Amino acid sequence: MANEYKLLTPGPLTTTRTVKEEMLFDHCTWDEDYQQITQKIRHQLLELAHADDGAHTVVLMQGSGTFGVESVLTSVIGKDEKVLLCTNGAYGDRQVKICEHAGIAYTQYAEPYDRIPDAERVAEYLDADPSITHVSMIHSETTSGLLNDIQAVAAVAKAHNCTFMVDAMSSFGGVDIPVADWGIDFLVSSANKCIQGVPGFSFIICDKAKLEASKGKARSLSLDLWDQWNTLEKANGKWRYTSPTHVVLAFSKALDEMFAEGGIPARSARYALNNHLLIARMKALGFRVFLKHHQGPIITTFLYPEGTQFDFHDMYEFIKERGYAIYPGKLTDEETFRLGNIGEIYTDDIEKVTELLALYMGERGLLAAATGLDSVPAAIAAMDAAGEPIKAAAPANVKLTA
Repeated sequence: MANEYKLLTPGPLTTTRTVKEEMLFDHCTWDEDYQQITQKIRHQLLELAHADDGAHTVVLMQGSGTFGVESVLTSVIGKDEKVLLCTNGAYGDRQVKICEHAGIAYTQYAEPYDRIPDAERVAEYLDADPSITHVSMIHSETTSGLLNDIQAVAAVAKAHNCTFMVDAMSSFGGVDIPVADWGIDFLVSSANKCIQGVPGFSFIICDKAKLEASKGKARSLSLDLWDQWNTLEKANGKWRYTSPTHVVLAFSKALDEMFAEGGIPARSARYALNNHLLIARMKALGFRVFLKHHQGPIITTFLYPEGTQFDFHDMYEFIKERGYAIYPGKLTDEETFRLGNIGEIYTDDIEKVTELLALYMGERGLLAAATGLDSVPAAIAAMDAAGEPIKAAAPANVKLTA
């Protein structure tokens, strides 16, 4: 059952053997034991969100993360309401497409892919257009790796009496998000991201009052958020339609493993350590990061070294054959590629993949132009020197190897 390679992506990502093994068991969706697993998951997600079941609830929705985002947008924005979409990447742009397809009234506030939406600009949009009733934005925009300031925008949305929705697909569980304290009304994430489950469903952490108020607004039957929640509540964990039972079992195990690791603080520290080490070692190889500010801990976009030419497909196949899958760039005006560091990934993985990059560059005659060094061992020594202070400063409770 061992993977042939590890995934350095923003999800799906590398999972543990024990999470995979949970999917060997078959469950009936009507089985009470299975329904209790669903309820356990909902309770644990509220705990991770720093929310309680008095004011908040969790809805599990079949499908990928985009299904969850579309469920929220098409279920809570009424026909006489309007949403401000704050975008700075492909996933914000995807929300625009969802609204266009569903006939949802929207205004787009777009920033370049290397800048975050500014809370003051959001306030200006809301002041200028009182018909705006909802505000939506991405937290971790994996187009670039940027981490947006959802706390500041949430405060502005609340001050204007707007419902605030967050796509925290690749950040929830890897970055601490106090949903209640920050005033987030709907937060969407997915089973196959920082909690380290497998693909198959998304989940939405909801303000109960806002969810109740959405009854009857849904533009879709299968994505009706209120109706999905109502069934989960009345049937004590029974999903409306066939649920991905194997994925649910794997996710429940992944949650248990996350709490055993130390919860969000420990996982966030591991991801941050991976990210800092990756950037330092890549810099020693001549790779600059695309972002100058607001770099998140989930995935990093790298520019090719100046004076070199890379064939991404060639590089990808070279590295994959040796145990790791990397990610292409998602920018239109820069030659880039991306490396994620979430999932069952540790510092020894970061060291191995960067050594593979050095080996690739050496074999393709790119090393001297990128680094000024004449050998792969010299490049690896430079990376080790750059990364050693970062590893030495790691918290004692953060695992460096699997």
